[in-house]
Amino acid sequence: MPKSELIYGMHAVAALLKRQPERVIEIYTLQGRVDKRLIDIINKAQECGFSVQPMHRKSLDEKSDGEQHQGIIMRIKTQKILTEPDLDACIPNAGVPPFLLILDGVTDPHNLGACLRSADAAGVHAVIIPKDNTVGLTPVVRKVACGAAESMPLIHVTNLARFIRQLQEKGIWIYGTDGEATQSIYDCKFEGGIAIVMGTEEKGMRRLTREHCDELIKLPMAGAVSSLNVSVATGVCLFEVVRQRN
Repeated sequence: MPKSELIYGMHAVAALLKRQPERVIEIYTLQGRVDKRLIDIINKAQECGFSVQPMHRKSLDEKSDGEQHQGIIMRIKTQKILTEPDLDACIPNAGVPPFLLILDGVTDPHNLGACLRSADAAGVHAVIIPKDNTVGLTPVVRKVACGAAESMPLIHVTNLARFIRQLQEKGIWIYGTDGEATQSIYDCKFEGGIAIVMGTEEKGMRRLTREHCDELIKLPMAGAVSSLNVSVATGVCLFEVVRQRN
């Protein structure tokens, strides 16, 4: 595992500076840019004693591999990847039923970032992804997540089907989303501990994942399209849970 990594974008940098300042190594900014958002971040970083290096746009573009960096890039210490044993620490013990999101094979960093953002907004306790054949916490994911990547635990599991069985043993009900399901999400009563499983746009959930779900649900589609973008569908599902719980 590398000892450091880069993140970029105003929200991602500001969130990490606020929540995990001990991980900051140095900050690179676009030379000549003087808007208030950037200046506020620079001032905060300098107050904390961090090095801020102005750079030409070409240098910043090269560091971000051409992705939109919004004029700021931060080098941070790499954090330990969360795995199965870390989940219990993510779930509060004070009578709050677990609320989890499982993403089965999301490979697009923009989709993962958007899902993390929705999960954070909906009060999800942790997001679970397979260790293999999925995207991890890349700089693009962090930028799209707008700070949620720094607050939302992302659990990597080796065997997703086995992990789902372990959740079921803890009394967590597994709802898998499937376009072929007969039951609409709006017909469900989301009570107690639950996990929502989302598959890929192309193939949905893998067979073993689908077979281990307690219940299959779908979003009713009224138009010509057959499915939604996975991050949009995730937001709809999570906030239906929020609506019912509130």
